[in-house]
Amino acid sequence: MRCPFCGSENTAVKDSRPAEDNGAVRRRRGCESCGARFTTFERVQLREITVLKRDGKRVPFQREKLVRVIAIALRKRPVSPEQIDQIVSGIARKLESSGESEIASQDIGELAMESLKEVDPVGYVRYASVYRDFDAPSDFAHFIEQSELDSD
Repeated sequence: MRCPFCGSENTAVKDSRPAEDNGAVRRRRGCESCGARFTTFERVQLREITVLKRDGKRVPFQREKLVRVIAIALRKRPVSPEQIDQIVSGIARKLESSGESEIASQDIGELAMESLKEVDPVGYVRYASVYRDFDAPSDFAHFIEQSELDSD
């Protein structure tokens, strides 16, 4: 493992433990060249997933990007980083177990919305406002009204 601080490949594992409900291994590492410490995570990846974007481009699935956009939707909400990681792990498992190697970005967005709806209603509406490209306050009202009808 390369040190993110100095670039040396001379690093050692100091501690390993399970993370994310045993879905990953968290490793605490130390660089023997510069002395810096950092953490890595190892996760099982069942298959490579390609995301089919709306403009037709194909890009590799980036777990970190999904973590970032969900964290933005949940900013200043009572949701821990561990819960965000669990949400993303659940979405990634669904994508990997779908049997498809190419998945439309819209499908990933819908899975994220489903997960957010269960975890935090404000984060759900925030995510939807960007994902569905709300233009006016009435878009929020209509979306919330429709969501309440769907859950009845």
